[in-house]
Amino acid sequence: MQERDDRGGAARLGAAEIGAALGERATLLQFSSAFCQPCRATRRTLAEVAGMVEGVAHVEIDAEDHLALVRELEVQRTPTVLVLDAEGAIVRRAAGQPRKADVIAALGAAVRD
Repeated sequence: MQERDDRGGAARLGAAEIGAALGERATLLQFSSAFCQPCRATRRTLAEVAGMVEGVAHVEIDAEDHLALVRELEVQRTPTVLVLDAEGAIVRRAAGQPRKADVIAALGAAVRD
């Protein structure tokens, strides 16, 4: 998972924007599309990691159904994963299928503060 710290003045995402409640500690926000094979594998990985860490939610968004948000967040491909902290700030971002170890490491940056 590519490390990119977006805390400096980054917009916060909430339940209204993503269509689901944020996790108490962090949220793994996945942008997917219907025929994306790596999206399915990413879904399994993120769900597994979210199940391992208390207070972490996994939310999947269909990119085609949320084009305004896709444009606002500059999502270029699917899957794209954003790691949000408890307040909804983007802490890490990755495009493509992430490795489980990278997701766990990115979560560490979101929940340590």
